[in-house]
Amino acid sequence: MATKVIRNKAITIDGVIVHPGEKKTIDLKVGKLYTHSELSMPVQVLCGHQAGPVLFISAAIHGDELNGVEIIRRLLKVKSLNRLKGTLIAVPIVNLHGFINHSRYLPDRRDLNRSFPGTQTGSIASRLAHIFLTEIVNKATHGIDLHTGAINRSNLPQIRANLDDEETHAMAEAFQAPLILNANLRDGSLRAAAVKKKIPILLYEAGEALRFDEMSIRAGVRGIINVMRYLKMLPKTRANQRGSKSKSAKARSSYWVRAPHSGILRSLVSDGERVKANDTLLGVIADPFGESEQEVYAPSSGIVIGQMRMPLVNEGEALYHLAKFARTDLAEGHVEGFHEEMQDESSLPYPVDDIPTLT
Repeated sequence: MATKVIRNKAITIDGVIVHPGEKKTIDLKVGKLYTHSELSMPVQVLCGHQAGPVLFISAAIHGDELNGVEIIRRLLKVKSLNRLKGTLIAVPIVNLHGFINHSRYLPDRRDLNRSFPGTQTGSIASRLAHIFLTEIVNKATHGIDLHTGAINRSNLPQIRANLDDEETHAMAEAFQAPLILNANLRDGSLRAAAVKKKIPILLYEAGEALRFDEMSIRAGVRGIINVMRYLKMLPKTRANQRGSKSKSAKARSSYWVRAPHSGILRSLVSDGERVKANDTLLGVIADPFGESEQEVYAPSSGIVIGQMRMPLVNEGEALYHLAKFARTDLAEGHVEGFHEEMQDESSLPYPVDDIPTLT
């Protein structure tokens, strides 16, 4: 018996109607700056012929976080989107002002990801948060928000999510990042606002601000496609049905190792490296003459999931982000398997020709 095909519904964003089978780019108006120039948010909407979930993908909520912009650019080149079921809302640059000025923040010096749900009459950050929530999030059934570490801080590719929610947990596992953190919600964040509206959302963290990282970008594109296949928005391939060699390790908790005093840091470990309690030397902090040196050891066993990249550090500054696992050896194996897959282009779940690599 043939499966009945249910036609997709049109979607309206900022008064623009996108019908089934259409793709439109919409400049979502946010307001005007004191220069009288318009502040807008570029949005691309792909409305599939057949019904399915409505997934939003957002990047550059912090304007200096660039990996997500490239992830969305590559995602929109994937040919299998021609067979999309449901609707994809891609917002590569949420914070256009910060993006142009290489800044994390908006003109009012506020963090957009601490301004949700926002209001119609508040500051630029508050208004932008309100518009994004009203015009994008409220129209979606699922979401993925793309981030990097802050300036001079790296992040091993990782998913942060509310794993107590069954659908969110399934999406996190489908993404196949090397690491999954059951992260608490932060007041004012997009994730907290989406969860309040019962919209399953993943936060993907990878790389560092103002830099492209090829492995993080590849993992992001692959992860989004995996989630779309889990949601049945895209057809599964034979390789996808066989499954990935790498799996995600779930961290029990994470913490930062801080600088015992000020000085010049020589880091001795890499992101993804396994460390042992009171045995692994993470780095050495010294004065410019090398007369005073202090070694920094891992206080507990785990995996390095992020670290400070600037060698000039002040006392108390966060240096190494370590995650704890029930089995650190297994977590290390997951990370190694992930690195191998990202280097092997034949294992990527999309044709490499569809995704131009960085030169």
